[in-house]
Amino acid sequence: MSSPKVEAVFVAPGNGGTAEIAHNLDIEPTDFPRLLAAVESNGIDLVVVGPEAPLAAGIVDEFQSRCIPVFGPSRAAAQLEASKSFARHLMEKYAIPCAQGRSFTSYPEAKAYLQKQSLPLVIKADGLAAGKGVSICTTMIEAESALSRIMESRVFGSAGASVVIEECLVGQEMSYLAFTDGNTILPMPPACDYKRVFDGNNGPNTGGMGAYCPPPFFTPHMAAQLNATVMYPIVRALADEGITYRGVIYAGLMLTDSGPRVLEFNARFGDPETQVIIPRLKTDLVDIMLHVIDGSLDKINIEWADTNCVAVVMASGGYPEEYKKGVTISGLADINPEATVFHAGTKISHNGRVVTTGGRVLSITGCGHSLDEARRKVYENINCISFNGAHYRRDIALFTEEQ
Repeated sequence: MSSPKVEAVFVAPGNGGTAEIAHNLDIEPTDFPRLLAAVESNGIDLVVVGPEAPLAAGIVDEFQSRCIPVFGPSRAAAQLEASKSFARHLMEKYAIPCAQGRSFTSYPEAKAYLQKQSLPLVIKADGLAAGKGVSICTTMIEAESALSRIMESRVFGSAGASVVIEECLVGQEMSYLAFTDGNTILPMPPACDYKRVFDGNNGPNTGGMGAYCPPPFFTPHMAAQLNATVMYPIVRALADEGITYRGVIYAGLMLTDSGPRVLEFNARFGDPETQVIIPRLKTDLVDIMLHVIDGSLDKINIEWADTNCVAVVMASGGYPEEYKKGVTISGLADINPEATVFHAGTKISHNGRVVTTGGRVLSITGCGHSLDEARRKVYENINCISFNGAHYRRDIALFTEEQ
């Protein structure tokens, strides 16, 4: 909103937070005809695609065919996130470091392979599963149950038509994002997020319960290594396959004793990492996006503030399993200006109150000269907000001596 190039922002479908700073459009992100009509009727000059589902469905291709400037990868490029099997095949073909494993479309074949493997194992639904399609299994009973739930019970729908079974890598997880126009890559500061729902990295996986940026252990040498072994190779690999990748490319990494390994790729900004990365951006984001679209990313220099950011997610009771919706949220007006509240699963109810609509409801972000200062700002302010069943982790960016 601070870009001098922006006169108005429209968000589809939006939430309780965007309702205060933009124009919400009651349109689902995969309803292309209505989105196209809204772009034309509102004179929208730039479309930015956030979620993975419309990217995988080809929204960029659709808008480009109408000569509408749109930021995000094409349907072919978005396969990097939409199909873990596609990503695995590409990494194996072009020698991009990743976990050892195999893809399967047959449940009996997958089960037979599974029973011959050493534990622990990671089992992934091939398609989009809102960050919940990955199971880390420490026993064969857990592994067989996860495989059955994905391929037989189809708990993730068509995303479970095939699976990837991988070795369980050990190390420090990190997210590394970059802008790319298919030739130039401009990395963002890395971030670390917390996937498990409870303190101490306990409980089931989620879409992310918090994050911090930058990691204290990250060095310029690591950046050079990741650019040379992961980021440039994957963009070039796609190009060699006839696919130009333009947008944000997100590498989920495990930093092991034998070097970095790719856990997954996303074809977009991911959250909660974005909430701790973008607050550090000093360059106009619109300018960056336009250069990506034009294929001229080499013409811009991106500047980042020398600050630290921490974000903590407030989730609905029961998340990541079943949870109630329509729960009234209170205390949002009591937040100190030193913290920022990003809305996710919220909306404005008929009586004007902000209520919950999703599992991950809010993300409270603070920035400071150190991670400790940023963390303090978050936890001092998160206590101002309440809703029935709300829960959040209390150990985000809290490091042990070993770490």
